[in-house]
Amino acid sequence: MGVFLAPMAGVTDLPFRFLVREYGADLVVSEMVSAQGLIFKNQKTFQMLAIDSRERPAAVQIFGHVPEVCARAAQIVVERVSPEMIDLNFGCPTPKIVKNGDGAALMKNPPLLADIAAAVVQAVPVPVTAKIRLGWDGDSINCVEIAKRLEDAGVHWITLHARTREQFYSGRAQWKWIKQVKEAVKVPVVGNGDVFCPRDAQKLFEETGCDHIAIGRGSQGNPWIFRQVKAYLHHGTMVADPTLDERMALALRHLRMKVEFDGEARAVREMRPHLIWYLKGIPYSAEIRCQINTAVTLQEVENLLKQLL
Repeated sequence: MGVFLAPMAGVTDLPFRFLVREYGADLVVSEMVSAQGLIFKNQKTFQMLAIDSRERPAAVQIFGHVPEVCARAAQIVVERVSPEMIDLNFGCPTPKIVKNGDGAALMKNPPLLADIAAAVVQAVPVPVTAKIRLGWDGDSINCVEIAKRLEDAGVHWITLHARTREQFYSGRAQWKWIKQVKEAVKVPVVGNGDVFCPRDAQKLFEETGCDHIAIGRGSQGNPWIFRQVKAYLHHGTMVADPTLDERMALALRHLRMKVEFDGEARAVREMRPHLIWYLKGIPYSAEIRCQINTAVTLQEVENLLKQLL
């Protein structure tokens, strides 16, 4: 009954993954990495592969739509950083990904999706997992068929985000399909979608019978959700939310780690959404949030956050 960090583009970089592991996540997954970028030795793509020993076990997620390219990319990942797993992205809904035939677009082509999975499974010595959605839209839900094909291809487990591509992240996740996939395959199933508190996690396990859960948006600005969920699942204990001081201290620590990893200019820019999430629900923080979006130095951001204490 594992509690995992779901991969999120622009969110699950190394500093965030490290914090999440510290707060109890059983497994972390990288941002999605372009198979094509790895093949062409793109340096920015290579940087996304960084894994710290303190965050293991860790998986690297790759995306692509050509079986041979994905297989070679997976080999490159294993050669460079030796992750515990390779995860395949068949669920990203963003237009720039699906227009190239990647991510959730592959839900419309089950044979090709299965060929990609089989090619990667055969290419690397580590377990290969896959993340999928319900289907392209409400009229083409095919997650059960896809899951069976993935099982036949040899994947280690299947993560199902219980929304269609058409939904993106709107509406409610349809957990009933996680249950149907679980009943259709023998490999473990990871339930994903709409876990924002410990009771959501327990309900997802109870309603679907899934083996593990993956938390995505519920962890944004909220790494301690993993500690809270595990305490509730294993001991029935509700761990209190962090105090304002604790929240700001963690936001500052996250920011400093990001600066160390990416340099000040890039870190301050890319931390803006994270900092906004940390400030969510804090009274009188609206003006601070606006100023964070224009701050360009670490000192500016630190001064802004300290105004809330």
